[in-house]
Amino acid sequence: MKHSKSARSRHLCRSSRASGSNRSQAFMRLTRFSSETATLNAFLIASLRAVSSRRLLIGVLVASAVAMTTPPAFAQNDDTPPALDTASAVKAPTTPSSQVGKLTLDQQVKWLRAAQQSGAMEKLDDAQLVALFQSLDPLALPRYIKEGPNGYPSYEFIMSRSERIHGQWPDKPDHMLVRIAHDPLRIYAKWLPDGAHAGQEIVYDESKRTDEMYGHLGGIMNVMPLWTSLNGALARAQSNHKVRDLGTEYIADQYLAEGKKYIEAGLPRSTQVEVKTIDGVRVVAFTFETPNGQPQFYAKKETLGLDLRHPYFRTVESYNNDGKIFEKIVFESITPKTFDDSTFDPKNKAYKF
Repeated sequence: MKHSKSARSRHLCRSSRASGSNRSQAFMRLTRFSSETATLNAFLIASLRAVSSRRLLIGVLVASAVAMTTPPAFAQNDDTPPALDTASAVKAPTTPSSQVGKLTLDQQVKWLRAAQQSGAMEKLDDAQLVALFQSLDPLALPRYIKEGPNGYPSYEFIMSRSERIHGQWPDKPDHMLVRIAHDPLRIYAKWLPDGAHAGQEIVYDESKRTDEMYGHLGGIMNVMPLWTSLNGALARAQSNHKVRDLGTEYIADQYLAEGKKYIEAGLPRSTQVEVKTIDGVRVVAFTFETPNGQPQFYAKKETLGLDLRHPYFRTVESYNNDGKIFEKIVFESITPKTFDDSTFDPKNKAYKF
């Protein structure tokens, strides 16, 4: 009996020790699993944070790249103005026209460009336009015109032109349709039915003949087209200018050249500013009168009408030393167009060469 109890006691102790050992091993495994789980959780959290950081970094880099490659929304502060035939969304300047005179010269030129391109300039009333240009630095308008652009690579315009030839002022002006392309310079001009010299046509192509044009007279004299010198008697019988002088660029260049003469002579360039509507064209008219007149200057007095949407002049009135007008030009319409070679080919079936 004692032996049986002793054997049972020894068996229970062994079972107890085995059970304790199993519980210890299970506890150790649980502890190890908890530790590994905590480590895994920490690793996952760190990984997620790293991924988020990388995504954030990538997002920042992408945003920065977009910001660097996106062009400015408005062009009024660009150093080089856009071409006239390039669509450009330009914001109207924020400085009121009454305060522009207080800006620096560079800022005034940029203001004019922004106001012109955005349409803000043409919305000003007559009094505001006069006050604006009277307040500007004397060099603002020349800079504005010089930076241009003063024309298009190719364009068509309708113009009215009168010139005093051999002392005689014409009864009615020439009314002309003109098509121009540059590089090389090519010109087609037709005198319209309601003006002087109706029916006349000329073609000039500097890539073929630099010093001659091809043309025919109008009316009953339209008998035979011929080549004639740009400076020949036939050309000078109707104009004091060469055919190459047609277009808005020539007037802008002449205005700038006259300005240099004032500077070289040390003479002030007196200016009268007003707003006019000439043959349906509203312009800011600048009248310049020279102390010496001709022949030192092109004219004793000249009035140039500035277009309100483009940096070129739309109208010209020039007076000689006796105060008589000797030239009047009005660009009634100016339209950018692309021409093919047939436009400047006398064999074009639409022409009457």
